[in-house]
Amino acid sequence: MTHTPVLLQESIRGLDIHEGDVFVDATLGNGGHSLAIAESFGKRVLIVGIDRDSDAIKRSKERFSKIEANIIFVENSFCNIAQILEEKGLRANKVLFDLGMSSNQLEESGRGFSFRRDEPLLMTFEKPSEKEILTAYEIVNYWKEDEIIKILYEYGEESRAKKIAKAIVERRKWKKIETSGELKELVEGVVAYKGGKKINPATKTFQAIRIAVNDELRVLNEGLEGAFGRLVNKGRIVVISFHSLEDRIVKNFYKEKAKNEMATIITKKPIIASREETEENPRARSAKMRILEKTK
Repeated sequence: MTHTPVLLQESIRGLDIHEGDVFVDATLGNGGHSLAIAESFGKRVLIVGIDRDSDAIKRSKERFSKIEANIIFVENSFCNIAQILEEKGLRANKVLFDLGMSSNQLEESGRGFSFRRDEPLLMTFEKPSEKEILTAYEIVNYWKEDEIIKILYEYGEESRAKKIAKAIVERRKWKKIETSGELKELVEGVVAYKGGKKINPATKTFQAIRIAVNDELRVLNEGLEGAFGRLVNKGRIVVISFHSLEDRIVKNFYKEKAKNEMATIITKKPIIASREETEENPRARSAKMRILEKTK
């Protein structure tokens, strides 16, 4: 499946890349944004592509093997962006964070990100076989009820958190919840989902558990700070977020830097996708893009 980058042209314009820049793609994924930049600049821009998912790195390497590009691939979390750049002796001119899930992760990873499939309940950006890491299976089957309530409420903004958590705990007493399909059916049973165009009631639960598994909000905070620290004067950070928790972190981070006269917020209001883009790619509906330029 081909992943279509959201707000592609808007983000490239917002980055304002020039010949000789060091561009950091903090969320490389399938390499859509970086590929567009490489096709415009060739080897005249150094690209540093970072991703936690070894499969994403593999896919991007395959795509970049067919074009002229100057790119360094880094399999790591973007929360370590400052260390990554420091070790390579680089400062960044432009940094992009595209926080959306790729189509490949949702449709092909086999890690239970999507409730449209019945897959092992993992939800890990890294492959669990590669290291000992937290999985959705562990959260759902072993965390205390009040801990599950907390993540559903805080990370999923789920008003029925207590009801869903109670159902999870009751179910696992007699049978462990092993797949994404089982978890989806359990949540639908709690909320009495009847199908149709309405958003599936499992959406917020899956979002919350995925955020907890990958510690996404802490990672975003650390990634933004690290990127800003390695950014040159007049360098830019562009962030595309897809839910309110991420956007709030980005907005507050930008405000703090502007208040301390360390940066200028280029986007007073977030840039959103056009009607044409949302019709072609429904994922774009929730996307918000914000741009920050360092001044000190």
